[in-house]
Amino acid sequence: MSNILILIVKIYQWTLSPWLGQNCRFYPTCSNYSIESLRRYGPWKGLRLTVRRLSKCHPLHEGGIDEVPETWEAAKEKVR
Repeated sequence: MSNILILIVKIYQWTLSPWLGQNCRFYPTCSNYSIESLRRYGPWKGLRLTVRRLSKCHPLHEGGIDEVPETWEAAKEKVR
């Protein structure tokens, strides 16, 4: 399941992302964050982190460096 979701993100990166331009306010980009979280934590936890990250993608959030947490314990703190 993770591989299918990663493929969907990669298709987005190859097709839509070049047309939309470099607008991401975070490092790593939201799509790269999603791929890393899916690889590290699997589909359900990875999606949970991805949704949390995407929910911060708006003009009122300053952005910045937001790496995928090293452990799920650290990730749970971020998800709350």
